[in-house]
Amino acid sequence: MSYRRSACALALATVLMFTVDARADEPKYPNWKGEWNQIFARVGGQQVRFDSTKPFGKGQQAPLTPEYQKIHQESMADQLLGGQGNFAEHARCFPPGMPTVMAAAIQEYIITPETTYISLGSELRRIFTDGRPWPTNLEPTFDGYSIGKWIDENGDGVYDVLEVETRGPFKGPRAYDASGLPLHFDNESTFKERFFIDKEGILHNVITVFDHALTRPWTADKILRRSNNKYPDWNRTSCVEGNNYVFIGTEFYYLSGDGMLMPLKKDQAPPDLRYFQRTKN
Repeated sequence: MSYRRSACALALATVLMFTVDARADEPKYPNWKGEWNQIFARVGGQQVRFDSTKPFGKGQQAPLTPEYQKIHQESMADQLLGGQGNFAEHARCFPPGMPTVMAAAIQEYIITPETTYISLGSELRRIFTDGRPWPTNLEPTFDGYSIGKWIDENGDGVYDVLEVETRGPFKGPRAYDASGLPLHFDNESTFKERFFIDKEGILHNVITVFDHALTRPWTADKILRRSNNKYPDWNRTSCVEGNNYVFIGTEFYYLSGDGMLMPLKKDQAPPDLRYFQRTKN
């Protein structure tokens, strides 16, 4: 009996030894903790833009098809009149969706072996890195479904690159920036990303969009710098807080400081009040 116990103990110790050795040989995950601030070129205009090195709107020089160039022009024309154009869902506090969500000025990366989480204000992306296959029965979402793979490119035993693919089905409409720069309304986009930190300590998110509204894939390099703030004060507000836009029927209006409904466009008609009784003065 004593011999059997010794043999079992030896076998267990051997298994544990090989398990420990195998884990020791696996690359470690990088330290991307802290608050990351996106770097925007000082080229004027909104910060909500796909390519942070270029102005938003026409300055993005998006390779749109003629049909979607026209949609973009109409969106900007409507905004000049006080409307929301193709960025209307933003005023209704709908999720920004991919790729707009990655324009968040402040980001946090939480890395586990199974999932990498990216906190983007009130939004949270999940990138699955556990080797799962692509699901076949996905419900449409604004952010899509992301599967990633960690790579040790320089062979130092630490992962240094996260490659990600994000697929739909997506909800829409979605836009690249606040001018309403559109993605295709079929919502069949695909996104490929490479996350890595360069020698200067800058975090890069090189994102490429494959979309039917484009004449070719469109790539941008979003760059972020880690804050020195030891105790970041993360934003805990929601879009609906302080949102004075009111959507009625197919029109946007504005709620004034005294609680009165105001037009956004010149000569804009009031909403239909057929279901309200008019009081006599």
